Amino acid sequence: MKRRRFVGIVRLLPLAPALLPAAFAAGCAREAEHGPVDIKWDRDLDARCGMVISDRRFAAQIRDPAGKVWKFDDIGCAVFWLARQPFDENAARLEYWVADQRTLAWLDARQAHYLAGRKSPMGYQFAAQANAEDGSLSYGEMKQRILARGK
Repeated sequence: MKRRRFVGIVRLLPLAPALLPAAFAAGCAREAEHGPVDIKWDRDLDARCGMVISDRRFAAQIRDPAGKVWKFDDIGCAVFWLARQPFDENAARLEYWVADQRTLAWLDARQAHYLAGRKSPMGYQFAAQANAEDGSLSYGEMKQRILARGK
């Protein structure tokens, strides 16, 4: 290294303690602590079945009480994954979302309304939406049907 360049670097060393945190913050953006996270479509994997999450109309997410987000390609996978945890959907600090089949907006899965008979990625055949309509099921009813069916 040439002397002139070395001297320039040496002059910047006193600024390093002030610059390093900003450099790390820019390079290591943290995931939000609340709310749904972005899914990398066709790359992220379902936490239960390992399938690639592709169909935005059926995706689901659970943020467990410890703050870790788990992603699913079908509400059925989320229901079965949750059934095997030491907590349930009513646990403190647990957040649970499902995509609205029409708008693709994230809905609280426990408040959403479910329509049966929809062709979903893992074949659980439920799609969520914000508003109730004739024949739609509550979260509890949908969960019972999925667990009774098994898989």
